[in-house]
Amino acid sequence: MELIDWTILSFTLIFIIVYGIWKNNSHKNINDYIRGGNQASWFTVGLSVMATQASAITFLSTPGQAFNDGMGFVQFYFGLPFAMVIICLFFLPVYHKLKVFTAYEFLENRFDLKTRTLTAILFLVQRGLAAGITIYAPAIILSVVLGWNLKILVVIIGLLVVLYTFIGGTQAVNVTQKQQMFIIFSGMIAAFIFIVKSLPEELTFTNALQLAGMNEKLNVLDFSFDPNNRYTFWSGVTGGLFLALSYFGTDQSQVQRYLSGKSLGESQRGLIMNGFLKIPMQFFILLTGVLVFVFFQYEKAPLHFNPSAIEKVKTSAGGEKFKALEIANDIIHEEKQKQLQQKDFFTNPSSQAKYLQLEKQTQRNRIAAKEIIETNEPQIESNDKDYVFIYFVINHLPQGLIGLLLALILSAAMSSSASEINALSAITAIDLYKRFGNSKDEKHYVWAGKTFTLLWGCIAIGFALVGNLFENLIQLINIIGSLFYGTILGIFLIAIFFKSIKANAVFWAALVTEAIVLILFNQDIVSFLWLNVIGAILMIMMALILKPLSKK
Repeated sequence: MELIDWTILSFTLIFIIVYGIWKNNSHKNINDYIRGGNQASWFTVGLSVMATQASAITFLSTPGQAFNDGMGFVQFYFGLPFAMVIICLFFLPVYHKLKVFTAYEFLENRFDLKTRTLTAILFLVQRGLAAGITIYAPAIILSVVLGWNLKILVVIIGLLVVLYTFIGGTQAVNVTQKQQMFIIFSGMIAAFIFIVKSLPEELTFTNALQLAGMNEKLNVLDFSFDPNNRYTFWSGVTGGLFLALSYFGTDQSQVQRYLSGKSLGESQRGLIMNGFLKIPMQFFILLTGVLVFVFFQYEKAPLHFNPSAIEKVKTSAGGEKFKALEIANDIIHEEKQKQLQQKDFFTNPSSQAKYLQLEKQTQRNRIAAKEIIETNEPQIESNDKDYVFIYFVINHLPQGLIGLLLALILSAAMSSSASEINALSAITAIDLYKRFGNSKDEKHYVWAGKTFTLLWGCIAIGFALVGNLFENLIQLINIIGSLFYGTILGIFLIAIFFKSIKANAVFWAALVTEAIVLILFNQDIVSFLWLNVIGAILMIMMALILKPLSKK
């Protein structure tokens, strides 16, 4: 990185933090701190909702997902627009009518205190884990690629987030997320334009897509019914629908974003905006990853994109095998160029067949390289999908743009982490501390909220600092919510649509359902996305079964 990159990176992060604190450093009451005084417009709500979901993992992993597996991951979001409509019609009116601070206040009104407390605790467990992962995941990748100290990077990201969230509360999170989304969109568009311009002059954009299509990277839709296939049309519109319903409708990190809207209408428009823009945004990020794949058909790509893994495996017992694969890959790359640079390549089936055969051998070599790493360095993550895009950024983007893309990644990490810590603070302050404590004045609860912000920030940083003790931590970001979301969503669906089911039936059904979901995940019976559907439906069925046994 050059001086201009450091300048852009530093200025961006400092501006976001200072602006957030400057605009929101005074809170008269707990409503100001947790709901932002209900000042957010629909545009702010919409961007804040998008920024909360768009963590650094989105911009590190999604292009790598497309590089390896193509565009099919976009199906994961097919249920989201339908979820937005359902939440706007049924969830939001209830929250606004009751003027709740958290989603779980509604559950005590509908059921009882123990159901509210149980659901709040389920949220605290899953979101508390996720907050640490959200900080750790980009930190581990950036530390490996840039050579920065992991623990220092974790602490820096965590403290920056805690600083403006502690001082500014929800409104600071909302305001800074608008700036962060501007940086995120600017960075991704700039990267996309540069990739297109970096392709060979004789390669048109249409030909680039044709090359991607030859490698099955543009297969967006999969209508298969295999329950073990994570990303299909059916899992997207069913499992994705239930996941989105639970995440946007019951997860306080999202609920808190739109509860800060000026009115019910403003909150609804913000959510609908998210529903319309999310799929195109993910499609664009995936397409960027596909173009990175095309780029590396002409530029030599490493056998493995994690430089730390390469460095360690070369000094291990499998080092010679790995080096032999690298030499073989260099030879294959040269042979591929002979085919790709033929003037009639895109109209010559014979040349295309030879190229595809060589590319398949490249993929086999990559798999063999991963197996060597797994055998000789089992403590290293052999899956290098998360390193593809950041490798491209560091090694192929021009000065200045590198700093912007790093600012994008760190802004996304800060944005999602701030929302999570803000929500954890709100749940702890309102659903536990205030509900079970003595009545205090408003200033007391503002400081309680700030104290819990600091506490959860420290917990998230602490969890991230010991992240290397856990295997495949980065992959957990898309899985961990599914272990709890189905049960939580089921509780809310019963609360809204099944008026005859009482508190005790719901409480015991939730405990049984959560136990079954954890067993299903532990036994790896179905893909994690289906756990959201199973958990929600099972929750309703168990409550109906227990209904006759519950008098209240």
